[in-house]
Amino acid sequence: MADADAAVDFEQWEPPSWDEVVRNHSARVYRLAYRLSGNQHDAEDLTQEVFIRVFRSLANYTPGTFEGWLHRITTNLFLDMARRRARIRFEGLAESANDRLEGREPSPAQAYDDRHFDADVQAALDALAPEFRAAVVLCDIEGLSYEEIAATLGVKLGTVRSRIHRGRAQLRAALNHRRLVAERAGEVKEA
Repeated sequence: MADADAAVDFEQWEPPSWDEVVRNHSARVYRLAYRLSGNQHDAEDLTQEVFIRVFRSLANYTPGTFEGWLHRITTNLFLDMARRRARIRFEGLAESANDRLEGREPSPAQAYDDRHFDADVQAALDALAPEFRAAVVLCDIEGLSYEEIAATLGVKLGTVRSRIHRGRAQLRAALNHRRLVAERAGEVKEA
């Protein structure tokens, strides 16, 4: 009976409008893109590219988990970007304080960072290889299950587990200096 209901739902399904997709999902896509890329400009580019892809293929979308589909598109575009950058090295514009005009309000990315991650954690995330960063972000920040991550990344479950384990180990190693400082200050008790 459930299969018959699913068939009816599939036949009656209509794709959401472009406005609905952007309104309902842009914040989540941007957040994931920002966590994967580590900077506002790349996150904005990724978000725009995700919605271009969604717009082009929305009519062909097979009903399922729409958010999972968006996660997969975002993650795949990030991995493509990381691969391209590994092949093509380029220098960006200088971002020193002298080259910019300071505003009174923090940028949206700065406000988000201030509420969520400090600079050490973000730097440690940025230092991870793209495959490890994607797996750790999808698991520990976005809250996806290992199975959902495997589907999103198009890899086996064991690969997801390995990438998350190795990514977390690299994060621990990168952030170990914080533990050492806390131990010296007497804040951490030995277990």
